[in-house]
Amino acid sequence: MRPVFVTGTDTDAGKTFCSEALIHALRSHQQRCRVLKPVAAGAEYNADGNAPSQLRNDDALRLLAAAGAAITPLTYQQANPFCFAPAIAPHIAAQQVQQRVTVEQLLQHYDALPDDANWCVIEGAGGWLVPLNDQQSLADFAQALGAPVVLVVGMKLGCLNHALLTVADIERRGLQLAGWIANTTGAETMSNYAENIATLQQRIAAPLLAEVPFQQPANPAAVAARFNVTSWVTS
Repeated sequence: MRPVFVTGTDTDAGKTFCSEALIHALRSHQQRCRVLKPVAAGAEYNADGNAPSQLRNDDALRLLAAAGAAITPLTYQQANPFCFAPAIAPHIAAQQVQQRVTVEQLLQHYDALPDDANWCVIEGAGGWLVPLNDQQSLADFAQALGAPVVLVVGMKLGCLNHALLTVADIERRGLQLAGWIANTTGAETMSNYAENIATLQQRIAAPLLAEVPFQQPANPAAVAARFNVTSWVTS
């Protein structure tokens, strides 16, 4: 099973929607996908009670639904081992309930997943360097895993700086940037969109996997055909 780590230029860049579309694109090539949302902050209790194990994050649920039933389904806790109620930075949410999330815990959890798929699509939280604890970040987890990275660029003012800083740190860590996705995050396309795309293509060596238009309601399966993943499934 090959991991791929999906990160974003910022919170609300569109990681979950683009991860769903990426999963649909891979499945269209007869690729089986596992999903993992290692840490989620922003969750509600399900109908079974209010114990911490009953917290459910919408992004994690969407990833599970996108993966489909072609392979044995994961339990919710397998797909999202650390889930916190408040929609705040994950390390702060963990501190509030006297928990500590570490890279080592996440690696153990990943290694325990069933190895019966072609891919494990892992969605980060917030941006690339979001802290896990007072010393480690989700980027450290991706680095320890050695996972190729897909960067979702939320196409809005400021995205050039955010994208290029993120790419620089991914490369500094010796990780492969497998590609990037240009995601329009609102109904109004950003000013000088084409020029911003051209600038990113000039400065990022990795391929542009897809340009994703804004959708309301969101339909990730409908944009999956935009994703250029042919080289992924033939290599």
